[in-house]
Amino acid sequence: MIKLHDKYFKPFISAKEIDRALQRLVDEIAEDVGDEIPVFVGILNGSFMLTSDFVKKYPNTCEVTFIKLASYEGVKSSEDIQRLIGLTQDLTDRTVIILEDIIDTGNTLHEVYRIFKNEKVKSLKIATLFYKPEAYKKDFKLHYVGIEIPDKFIVGYGLDYDGLGRNLPEVYQIKETQHMTNLVLFGPPGAGKGTQAEFLKEKYNLVHISTGDVFRYNMKNETALGMLAKSYIEKGGLVPDQVTIDMLNAEVEKNADANGFIFDGFPRTNAQADALDKLMDSKDSQINAMIALEVDDEVLVNRLLERGKTSGRKDDADETVIRNRIKVYYDETAILKDFYAGQDKYFGVDGVGSIENITVRLSSVIDNL
Repeated sequence: MIKLHDKYFKPFISAKEIDRALQRLVDEIAEDVGDEIPVFVGILNGSFMLTSDFVKKYPNTCEVTFIKLASYEGVKSSEDIQRLIGLTQDLTDRTVIILEDIIDTGNTLHEVYRIFKNEKVKSLKIATLFYKPEAYKKDFKLHYVGIEIPDKFIVGYGLDYDGLGRNLPEVYQIKETQHMTNLVLFGPPGAGKGTQAEFLKEKYNLVHISTGDVFRYNMKNETALGMLAKSYIEKGGLVPDQVTIDMLNAEVEKNADANGFIFDGFPRTNAQADALDKLMDSKDSQINAMIALEVDDEVLVNRLLERGKTSGRKDDADETVIRNRIKVYYDETAILKDFYAGQDKYFGVDGVGSIENITVRLSSVIDNL
């Protein structure tokens, strides 16, 4: 991850991938042009690095020149194209190949075609290293395309964000969710996880997503996902991970402007943890930590038996059932502990003491993330 001005950017295209794409462009163009001496025209400022690397790879004789057009303001492509540096040579009856770093809306191309129409060139072809098909709004033909990319702002390899980033040999994509803290909160039955989740969501302005609550909401309101989950449950089967992920995705989408999320009750397996990682990555975010409340088994049993006197829950009144629930928790958590520890994201927190003291311990972990 890198920061340029006020924005964060994540790795997107490596230098090796860029080099391979550039070589493909060189090979295609060299084959098409043959023995003719083309004029390569770089569009400044962005294409300076592309043009330099391209002509070094080009196997035949060629000429190189530049024009400078300005279209970007911040991270948006402007409709107003300004020509800052024009052509200084006669290109009548010459084969001209435009070398563009990136083509998105195509606004710059409109100006390029207008310029070269007046130059009476023999042929005009467009080569671009990066192309955003979702953003392209023009009818001009693109003769050579290196890499098609999503319609997201990128920097590096000549491309900048307000002047920074052009020197990077790789390409980075803007991280749309700039600041977010996402936690997986675990704790055995009776550890006080629900209580702590309420304190943490208030303190850090996070959204608490309890898998159990999400399932109950979807089934009660007979959403498509809720009915699908119910069909598996009624048959005695397990709800597929993808159905659960889709439900969580809907909750995340509802709270797209949140400071972050506390995931409670999910994941339970490595496959689910991996699926959650992919979900958060698709939101330009990530799981920052798995925090597990650690409490001695005998303390848990006593807490739950005491709670069972007033909660009315049968599974809080039977010691055998309680101990089995605790065992199931440890069996599941041990797997996930290794998963998140491998990412340096596992944190065990002492769950014994007053509610306030436990909150302080949890807050200390979060504050240091």
